[in-house]
Amino acid sequence: MGLRSILDHLRRKPIQAKSSPANAGKESLEGGEAGEVTAGVRFYLLYLRKDRSALVGLIMVGVFLGWALIEGILQEVTALTGKSYYGLMLIPSNPNGLDFGSKLVPPSLNHFPVDLFGTNYLGQSILSRMMYAAPHDALASIIVVGTAIVVGMLLGTTAGYFGGWLDEFLMRLTDAFLSLPGIVLAIAIASLIGGGFTSLLYALIVVWWPTYARFFRGQALSLRDKAYVEASKLSGAGSGRILIRHIFPNSIDPIVAYATLDLGTVILTYSVLAFLGIGLTIGYPEWGAESSLGLPYFPYQWWPAIIPGVIIAAVVIAFTLVGDRMQDLIVGRMTY
Repeated sequence: MGLRSILDHLRRKPIQAKSSPANAGKESLEGGEAGEVTAGVRFYLLYLRKDRSALVGLIMVGVFLGWALIEGILQEVTALTGKSYYGLMLIPSNPNGLDFGSKLVPPSLNHFPVDLFGTNYLGQSILSRMMYAAPHDALASIIVVGTAIVVGMLLGTTAGYFGGWLDEFLMRLTDAFLSLPGIVLAIAIASLIGGGFTSLLYALIVVWWPTYARFFRGQALSLRDKAYVEASKLSGAGSGRILIRHIFPNSIDPIVAYATLDLGTVILTYSVLAFLGIGLTIGYPEWGAESSLGLPYFPYQWWPAIIPGVIIAAVVIAFTLVGDRMQDLIVGRMTY
């Protein structure tokens, strides 16, 4: 169960195709009934072909995460070797270089790809700065959501499985965090523990885990009375073994789709905080901060403020499309 069951869902969950006289009586290549594809590459192709929005979202997410991984590795190599060449080798121009003779150049193809998105008030290529900043946004979303899932799973399943005073205490603690506006709480925590990227991650993790604790508690409440859990108790298994073998793994599936949606939400929240000047690292561009720097020149020079916002919105929408279709795939609600 658990992660393995997710892979099984992705490999074998059938798509019910509409039957027609042309395919009546025929068997699928996988050996199922007529009109049913149950496994293999053809399953994915049929799914993506019939859901263009999922295909577009998946391509956009893949490009974003792939670029973030490659550029992030190159930036780490730069940090280890002290040679800036590696971090800039795939970037059209130096994202921190100043060129006052080319400031506020509108988007054009004249100096492709440097001026594709135009330049800001310092003459820096907006495209280069957005490309250079992508690893921070991807890393923030993965760390925050991943840590929130782990913390929420430990606290939520423990509360739901054992119940009683422990459940009451943990859920009231969760409610206390949920009662506060997330953005305000993140700003307060980041300000208290200091500025910078790491401090902002801590702040977002504190804001994010309560929702997952609620989700996992609900799952634990629905699973603790299942027959296989009762059978495990009768066989002499302890509470820890039951949590690890049955409750934790079987709680994962419904959370996966929401977590995919949440990756985009973290990126949006991280960009909002960067827009407000929270958690910025000196010398490192951020998507939200880039949009904020262009506001004084809006609307006459619109591109420094608008283009970063459009890119943020596109990435968030892509994660939303993929997460929504993953929900359909995992719970088996696809009826093509």
